[in-house]
Amino acid sequence: MEYAVGVDIGGTNTKCGIVNRRGEVLQYEQLSTPEYETAELFVDALCVRLNLMIEKVGGHEHIKGIGIGAPNGNYYTGTIEYAPNLRWTGVIPLADMVSAKTNLPTALTNDANAAAVGEMQYGAARGMRDFITITLGTGVGSGIVANGQLIYGHDGFAGELGHTIIRPGGRPHWSTEIAGSLEAYASATGVALTAREMLAENPGKDSLLRKYKPEEITSKNVFECAMLGDSISKEVYRFTGQILGESLANFVMFSSPEAIILFGGLIKAGKLIFDPTIEHMEKNLLPIFKNKVKVIKSDLHEADAAILGASALVWEMKQSHASL
Repeated sequence: MEYAVGVDIGGTNTKCGIVNRRGEVLQYEQLSTPEYETAELFVDALCVRLNLMIEKVGGHEHIKGIGIGAPNGNYYTGTIEYAPNLRWTGVIPLADMVSAKTNLPTALTNDANAAAVGEMQYGAARGMRDFITITLGTGVGSGIVANGQLIYGHDGFAGELGHTIIRPGGRPHWSTEIAGSLEAYASATGVALTAREMLAENPGKDSLLRKYKPEEITSKNVFECAMLGDSISKEVYRFTGQILGESLANFVMFSSPEAIILFGGLIKAGKLIFDPTIEHMEKNLLPIFKNKVKVIKSDLHEADAAILGASALVWEMKQSHASL
């Protein structure tokens, strides 16, 4: 049996697992990322867990490699570079550090690119050579695949569609301070901000959201109220879908994908967000692109998606080496 190890490094937790070719997670471990003051201490703790899992599936001879998804991960260098939500600063040669401790080939990329590779290996993009994945979570992540290859760019950081400007002079981003980016509107954080704005702009309109203090409103509250038929909450999703759809039209005309695959907490709203997204994407496309691009949800199970995406880097790494 051939297995791959997948590691997803998040600001709060790091999840890791052993995955077979069918995309089944056979072993699973988790550790607290910020608990470790240095990257060296973190790698030591991570590799202890990895080696224990590897022994449970028969040892290192069955493991083809380790794939890691991480914020600001650079596929070319195997480094994490100035990640804003990790306590370790600077450039960290994480892939080399893990490989040295486990004696296994290790590939690393950012978490959004790992998700795209996971969709291609295990999910909705199997058999596709041109597609874009968009993750709608706390932020907006993306991965672009063209001609069967993930687009990394000259420096390893291509594909930051969440930070493209779609409302020039619009809402400032809470972290980058850039005005009008897609992430400022179409993320879970953006949904909460839109809800607060709409409540303030419509002071006389009843809404289930008014039972919360404005500063305490979350995207989860908006979703729950929308499911109960609240008109302002539903309008939040319509507006969010409009902005997302207009952005997707730009992305379609940039790379002409077969599909755009949406993933993350926001897509739980179903038609409330999919319908306006597709409507406004189609409305803003040139005729040669209309009715050609599918907008679909991810096939990956949300709890396992990050590990699967990271583990898929191993099979991609194997294929790349085989073609040399």
